[in-house]
Amino acid sequence: MHARPSATTTEPGPLGLHPLGLGGARDGLLYVPRSYRPEQPAALMLLLHGAKGNAGQMLAATYAFADAEGLILLIPESRGVTWDHKLATPGADLAFLDRALAHVFARYAVAKERLSVAGFSDGASYALALGILNGDLFPRILAFSPGFVHAAEPRGVPRVFISHGDKDAVLPVEQAGRRIVAELGAAGFDVRYHEFAGGHSLPADVLRVAAQWLRETTAPVSAE
Repeated sequence: MHARPSATTTEPGPLGLHPLGLGGARDGLLYVPRSYRPEQPAALMLLLHGAKGNAGQMLAATYAFADAEGLILLIPESRGVTWDHKLATPGADLAFLDRALAHVFARYAVAKERLSVAGFSDGASYALALGILNGDLFPRILAFSPGFVHAAEPRGVPRVFISHGDKDAVLPVEQAGRRIVAELGAAGFDVRYHEFAGGHSLPADVLRVAAQWLRETTAPVSAE
């Protein structure tokens, strides 16, 4: 990815919730909390939906979390039914995500050390790949119920948060969350794993744990 936060914004953007206005029928949403101040660079999370999902679903699950944390949420939508990383097709999604980030960086002051990429289900798997391949851009990755991780050429060493439900019938925890944590740990990544009682979902309690992890200045490897 080529987009990077800028020291200056060229065309300041509005607060609140609005469409990205970049992608036609499959576009996305941008939420900027009322607490945002241009003179105080904010945290930003690139948030990716699951298969057949959309930005509105992800916003409904994370709005209160973003508001409480003063977090800018960039929630783009995949070009197709899911992300091209899962479909093994050329990178139309990657180009759109890069364009969406550039759009936000031009309008809002973003703290580069507080950038994260996150996702749920297929979006979580894609977030892991994007974050690992672009660790120089994203210091933190949050993967909520991912199915797999595939990143052949890591760049940087981002910190990773993974959550998974112990009763997940869509992506069973033994084959997905626990296996991914083991693989990343063996590869030297700093991984925080949170396994919760539940299925294939993103509960508010999990977001509270994720918020606490994001606030930490260091991230010791641990399992919860």
